[in-house]
Amino acid sequence: PAPAKIAHDRRIIARPPRRTRRPPHLSPTALPRLPPLAQMTFYPYCPDSAPFFGFLGAAFALIFGNMGAAYGTWKSAIGLATMAKLGRNKVQTELVMKAIMPVILSGVCGIFGLIIAVIISSGISYGTGPAPVYSLYTGYAHLAAGLTVGLSNLASGLAIGMSGDCGVQDSARQPKLYIPMVLIWSFGSALGLYGLIVALIIATKDGGEMLCSCTSAVPGGPVTCSA
Repeated sequence: PAPAKIAHDRRIIARPPRRTRRPPHLSPTALPRLPPLAQMTFYPYCPDSAPFFGFLGAAFALIFGNMGAAYGTWKSAIGLATMAKLGRNKVQTELVMKAIMPVILSGVCGIFGLIIAVIISSGISYGTGPAPVYSLYTGYAHLAAGLTVGLSNLASGLAIGMSGDCGVQDSARQPKLYIPMVLIWSFGSALGLYGLIVALIIATKDGGEMLCSCTSAVPGGPVTCSA
């Protein structure tokens, strides 16, 4: 090989490696230093995961309530639509308007779930200071309230839908059956109302904020609560 090429290759081999500069935001002096374990304060009854249960309760309240409302509306609408097969002379206009009642009662199931979901969502707060304000006690209460109203209105929607499907058609054939069917629909709708009342009591339960004053020096250590 040529002497000039050999000299060029030697300069490449002998060249020291380049030192990459670390960006200022990644330098060891710029990184935040965590406080030592002895200076940290733990809140065993108010962990960071406590709001998860509250949001879960709000979601369950609205989801199950809307499921009951959707099923009840669907089944009641099917019964109302099949009244067209009974003949023009057998179906009265007044009964057709009265047959919308199970559809309205089914929609109330979703409204009950919406009320509890709004109450739970407005009660979830993480606080602005270093100490949390939302405890596990409140999170479990909100979860229980959401399940109570959600599953109760799901059962109410199932009852109204099943009885509304056949009740609307039979009351059109025999108008004397309308009053008993109204009682059946009313008691079916009362199931969701019972769940709403109990969920309101559970969701507005006090006492969870006091648990956030309890602290611990180490995880799993002794807990001290301030008055």
